[in-house]
Amino acid sequence: MKLEGKIAVVTGGSKGIGAGIAKALGAAGATVVVNYASNADDANTVVKQIQEQGGNAFPIQADMSQAIDVVRLFESVRMEYGTLDVLVNNAGVAVFQMIEDLTEEAFHKQFDLNVLGYLLAIREASKLFGQSGSVINISSILSTDPYLASSVYSATKGAVDTLTFALARELGARGIRVNSILPGHTNTPGTDGNFAGELGEKLVAGTPLGRLGEPEDVAPLAVFLASDDSRWVTGESIRASGGVRGVGY
Repeated sequence: MKLEGKIAVVTGGSKGIGAGIAKALGAAGATVVVNYASNADDANTVVKQIQEQGGNAFPIQADMSQAIDVVRLFESVRMEYGTLDVLVNNAGVAVFQMIEDLTEEAFHKQFDLNVLGYLLAIREASKLFGQSGSVINISSILSTDPYLASSVYSATKGAVDTLTFALARELGARGIRVNSILPGHTNTPGTDGNFAGELGEKLVAGTPLGRLGEPEDVAPLAVFLASDDSRWVTGESIRASGGVRGVGY
């Protein structure tokens, strides 16, 4: 229960890596705000699972690419608890396109959520942090090792790694730590089917630990970064990839 008494917000917490992190934070004692954009059923399922483990959680709908929604989410946290200890920036979207197919819509869809959404959330969370706080940005190994047709998505994750370091320097004097986690090839609803067949076999073959990742492989690292065990860790981008270097195939 190393997070007992702490308040945590997990954006995009209704499924995949976000859901895995939300449940792990709850199991470690944190009260967890499970943010979702549209799927209330999935968010309620995660909340119920946390509660069944003896934890405390509740869902809040917000489109993290929209400033008005982001402000509303953190205002709800302020009114309910008056403070915040942990922010996990996880809400994101990926559109894989070759450069000849690139559209402005796809560019803005990804940057507005994957980058601006993270910055807006950190801006609002920083108003609620007390004498300390932990921001955990979910990035990707694609920030350094892009897939084919992932130029824009990979660029957003590169931006996440850079803003992580920049804001660690900016917020460190307030005791706020900022780190990012770079998951590797991870089975989630968003990747369902993408890792099947020959591609999946290649990815597994290119992973030193010999399998694809699961949200439960990433979640313990988030618990560590949320806890006082990582009190001397900030500005870091930590890979959780099973040892993958390069795209893995």
